[in-house]
Amino acid sequence: MNDLLLNNRPLIGSDRPATTSLGTREHVNPATGLVQAVIPICGKPEIDAAVQAAVAGQKAWRDLGPAGRRDALFRLADRVEHHEEEFSRLAALEVGTPVSTSAGKLAVSWIRYYAGWADKIEGSITEPIGARGLAYAKHEPIGVIGVIIPWNGPLVAICMTAILALAAGNAVVLKPPTQTPFVAIRFGELALEAGIPAGALNVVQGDAAAGDALVAHPAVGKVSFTGGEIVAKSVMRTAAEHLKPVALELGGKSANLVFADADLDTAAGMAATCSLIPISGQGCVLPTRVYAHAAIFDELVERIAAQAKAFAMGDPLSPSTLIGPVIHEAAAQRIMGVIERAKAESGGQLVAGGNRGAGDLAAGAYVEPTVFAGVAHDSHLAREEVFGPVLSVIRFSDDAQAVAMANDSRFGLGAYLHTRDLARAHTVAAQLEAGCVAVNGMLPIAPNLPFGGYKQSGFGREGGRPGLEEFMQIKQVMLHLP
Repeated sequence: MNDLLLNNRPLIGSDRPATTSLGTREHVNPATGLVQAVIPICGKPEIDAAVQAAVAGQKAWRDLGPAGRRDALFRLADRVEHHEEEFSRLAALEVGTPVSTSAGKLAVSWIRYYAGWADKIEGSITEPIGARGLAYAKHEPIGVIGVIIPWNGPLVAICMTAILALAAGNAVVLKPPTQTPFVAIRFGELALEAGIPAGALNVVQGDAAAGDALVAHPAVGKVSFTGGEIVAKSVMRTAAEHLKPVALELGGKSANLVFADADLDTAAGMAATCSLIPISGQGCVLPTRVYAHAAIFDELVERIAAQAKAFAMGDPLSPSTLIGPVIHEAAAQRIMGVIERAKAESGGQLVAGGNRGAGDLAAGAYVEPTVFAGVAHDSHLAREEVFGPVLSVIRFSDDAQAVAMANDSRFGLGAYLHTRDLARAHTVAAQLEAGCVAVNGMLPIAPNLPFGGYKQSGFGREGGRPGLEEFMQIKQVMLHLP
């Protein structure tokens, strides 16, 4: 058993309970298919205890004042940066993310950005209409925030949600999934070391029972959920029973429009790299459906396929690996089912990949980086989120058709376009129905830019001041003057 995975008990206040209400479960390494740890599973009793700890922890956290919270978050950023290699190895073991694609620096940038916001929360002052006096509005924390993160990128997910809630003065009960508890638990330990009061950040790994209890708990003022649309609907139903606000960051099927005047070196490299390499294609905002103009379609497909075939797939702990396994064997089988269905559908041609890992990789949950060309716009592959290393390339003939097909989706998280024409760039970006649009490159997921979706990709924003305001409420104070 790997020593990094031994310390996997939940963190409730400063307590580390040795046993939990729902027992334990074996954790399987996605790269080897072998059991590598036994993890405790939390349920309603642990959530209740964590929320109780958070109520007390939020008072202590608020009493530190803006400067104290700022300094503690900066210390946390320093510790996460110092342990970046450890986090990379943990992600490789629990998710299968190659150490060569570590997101540690991105995570640290989010912590430092919001540490800087902690002492800059301001209100407003005005003279009220129809009364003699002075009125001011101030932003206050909500209280306790329930944060439910996905398994595909725990460290970045924590820093895009829980850190924002902390910077706004709230306490957090963080629920990572049982597939990936290790990064979150280590993060919670470093938060205590950084001087964030016990209870301000609690980490309680669990599945549906823990999630339902967290959303329903009367002392939880708001819930931030990142994940799939099916679970999101359940979260909303439970939250509605308690009139509780939620922020949702959900799935995507991001369109990537490549026009005839595009720089094909840039467009092909971005299409292949950014759809297949990050987390083995298991990302919500990745450009997984390419729309290519007919004039450059064949050349673009050839370039994308050549790159996809050259990507190194292997042990995520090896510095030379670009693509690791998917999260588990069941996911690999599901993705292969999507690939087999795409092979059977008319119109699409498999031009790269399409197989499971072989040889030394056969025991792991590996799926080759896979590219289909000439895919029908209305096919299952083009419309549904695969959440795996599978890219579809679709032909279009003019700008209007490209935009219409891009928008013909229930998702609206990200969108991309490649063109040298500045007028087209602005025109098409304005027409695309997505919360985030990037021109001639990939979205950076930068902490100072608001990130979130349209349509079925959720609502609420992470990043910038809008991300901070997701976790604050406004109080009006009216002072009557004689």
